[in-house]
Amino acid sequence: MEAAGDSDGHGGGVTILLSDPRVSAVPVHDAGERLVALDASFGPAHALVRAELADRLAAAQDLLPRGIRLRVVEGHRTMADQRAIIARYSAEVCAAHPGISATDLHHLVSRYVAPADVAPHVAGAAVDLTLVDVVGEELDLGTPIDATPESSAGACFFDADGISPDARAHRRLLAAVLTPVGLVNYPTEWWHWSFGDRYWALAVGAPAALYGSLADRAGAA
Repeated sequence: MEAAGDSDGHGGGVTILLSDPRVSAVPVHDAGERLVALDASFGPAHALVRAELADRLAAAQDLLPRGIRLRVVEGHRTMADQRAIIARYSAEVCAAHPGISATDLHHLVSRYVAPADVAPHVAGAAVDLTLVDVVGEELDLGTPIDATPESSAGACFFDADGISPDARAHRRLLAAVLTPVGLVNYPTEWWHWSFGDRYWALAVGAPAALYGSLADRAGAA
């Protein structure tokens, strides 16, 4: 899907990371949509997302085979929460790579959590999701949601080698229902899909992002 920027991909290609300057260079023309809570058909989290993203997720849900559902575990994230995740994971990366430069740290951290200024979750434009069966049991997607590159030995990458045939098939099913409704995947996290943010705009060639940080909107109010 994305091309150029990083050599950490496991699918034979390279990926653009959220730390790439091309992402932050994308302008934002915020559509001003409200956050809405996803209904119980998406699981108990009732995650908050932009209204059009909610509509597109509902359309994707309808494309799934009978007995399989999307479960969204997280949508909008506050800026404080985003920064806390960045700080926590940055400490893990520093511990694993003593003496790492600030540039390399920024690069490696962005495989797992977006820089605050471009974060899709902070814009209400992203969801972390998985698939569940008719009784609500999660299907095999290869790793838990939020597995880090280190803890999963890279199996969190969407195109990772070495995952089971079932996990591969379920990841492809996610792509088969989410891509047609306009969402894009962040290739280092099979569970992360977005619509309308800067990363999405760069991936699909849109002239601008539809959604920017809701913290910025609140500050301007």
